[in-house]
Amino acid sequence: MSQQLTHNESIFNKKTFPVTLVCDNIVFQPNIGSIFRIAEAFGVSEIIFVGEGIALTPRKINRTSRSTHNMVKHRVIQSTQDAVTLLTQNDYHIVALEITDMSTPLKSAQFTTDKPIALIAGSEVSGISPEFLQLANQTVHIEMFGDNSSMNVVQAVGIALYDITSKIG
Repeated sequence: MSQQLTHNESIFNKKTFPVTLVCDNIVFQPNIGSIFRIAEAFGVSEIIFVGEGIALTPRKINRTSRSTHNMVKHRVIQSTQDAVTLLTQNDYHIVALEITDMSTPLKSAQFTTDKPIALIAGSEVSGISPEFLQLANQTVHIEMFGDNSSMNVVQAVGIALYDITSKIG
């Protein structure tokens, strides 16, 4: 019979991937906490929160982050243009996670470690800003089979990070 393992008994090897998660105006504190948790679970190198007034209030995000906000390198960049400049100057392969008229299914996308990857996830309300969509080397979407055409940003990020790290790991 199978027995559930504790955190200390887990069989996973710690690994960090050349993946930076760019959160474009994601502001809902429980989502921010969950983003830290999922980013830590998938070995993300860094999280960049982009937008004015992004509050990384530990008291409000700790419930969902389970203290992973203390484990994952992160920063806030207020200006979208400053974030665009950073990604461009550091030669990232930029992947936008968004349903567009030109996006391809995530499952058919290819990723390599030739360049660091910047995965851009968009706002809970308006998605990814036009500046980031235009900058993207690749735009991918998650195929869904119900009537709904969107899902929570944290769920989408989790699916995308699983796919990307599986392909490059």
